[in-house]
Amino acid sequence: MIDLDALAALRAVAAEGSVVAAARATGFTPSAVSQQVKRLERQTGVPLLERVGRGVMLTSHGQHLVDAGARLLADLEEVEAGLQRRTGAVAGRFRLAAFSTAIRGLVAPVVRDLAAAYPDLELVLDEREPWDTVDLVAAGQAELGIVHRWGGVPLAVPEHLVSTPVARDVADLIVHREHPLARAGTVTPHDLVDVPWIATPEGTICRQWLHRMYDGTGRPPRVAHVSGEFESHLALAAAGLGVALVPRLGRAPLGPDLVAVEVRDPVPTRLVDALHRRTMGDSPAVAAVLGAFAALDRP
Repeated sequence: MIDLDALAALRAVAAEGSVVAAARATGFTPSAVSQQVKRLERQTGVPLLERVGRGVMLTSHGQHLVDAGARLLADLEEVEAGLQRRTGAVAGRFRLAAFSTAIRGLVAPVVRDLAAAYPDLELVLDEREPWDTVDLVAAGQAELGIVHRWGGVPLAVPEHLVSTPVARDVADLIVHREHPLARAGTVTPHDLVDVPWIATPEGTICRQWLHRMYDGTGRPPRVAHVSGEFESHLALAAAGLGVALVPRLGRAPLGPDLVAVEVRDPVPTRLVDALHRRTMGDSPAVAAVLGAFAALDRP
């Protein structure tokens, strides 16, 4: 008989790419994850993992087992969620993945309130980029994920995930108080054609939006500095090294050297959604966490 806990451990290794990362995602030690996989190898009689450099990858047998066992694990999760709904228990270990500004602006107050309301619910937070969060929730490595979408920039979400709107966030142009645009009431991309930008790295959702914002200007944004953290964007703008497009959600106080200017045509808007697996639809814990987000006083 295949051990379902061991199968879940193998799925975690497949999703995370290493035993250590799988242990971090599941809350077990690396030794425990390794033992679970070895037990599964004894039960099936075939090798499931092979070493590649310092990491591991699934053998063809291992990949087949993960793929074939996905429906089994999903059915079991659905049964467990149904039982929890019958008892109404909001308890157990609940993994929540979210992007950095959501951790600061949304998740922190929610976790505080949930801890007070449900002392038997253990919330484990994992700060991830939206596409990583989608993968974690889809693979069963997180119960809930908070992601964002900028305007028309798509974020692929598998069909077995449910998306619930959580917030609507707007970004402002952040400039040094002595910058000529600091006195403007609003600006459009046509006003920003020649400004030096402080931007997130290529390939990020925010960078994609910055490029799309320039559609119709005939020129791409002039990126002078690159940083993955909005707090660094504020520091660089305060030093007069460029302008930045920084969301309001989770934004630190600007201080005396920075000014926020509204952007129009288009308004830089991102939609924040919560993702969970359809099999968790009956889970009281999922309902409680979604309810806590809905209760937040957000614009």
